[in-house]
Amino acid sequence: MRGAITRLNRRLRRARPVSELTQSQLSALTSLELAGALTPKELADAERVQPPSVTRTVAALEGRGLVQRTPHPTDGRQVILAPTEQGREIVLTDRKARDAWLAQRLAELSPDDRDTLRRAASILERIARAE
Repeated sequence: MRGAITRLNRRLRRARPVSELTQSQLSALTSLELAGALTPKELADAERVQPPSVTRTVAALEGRGLVQRTPHPTDGRQVILAPTEQGREIVLTDRKARDAWLAQRLAELSPDDRDTLRRAASILERIARAE
């Protein structure tokens, strides 16, 4: 099962539109888009990477105009990172492309297979949320 999930995830990544963003940059941008805004530490924790890695990733995203920094409202030593409108559009375009690829593959399956996957998805969600 792990192998099948890994292969599906890789295939979904290949369905993304051609972009100059690396997978780690897109992942960080997606985390920011989902959260709305995070501190660099929160982003590093969400991405499960060390803060220096996030610093480089954010600098690249900021250089492309995809992330903006604003002062933290209560801690002057911190900043808040948020996606720009252009950054949100990239995440949305990426998500739509992967969703379209998956929808096409699912449409090729029998109704019984789609029903089985629907049930399996619920179980996989429970597993993913378990600590």
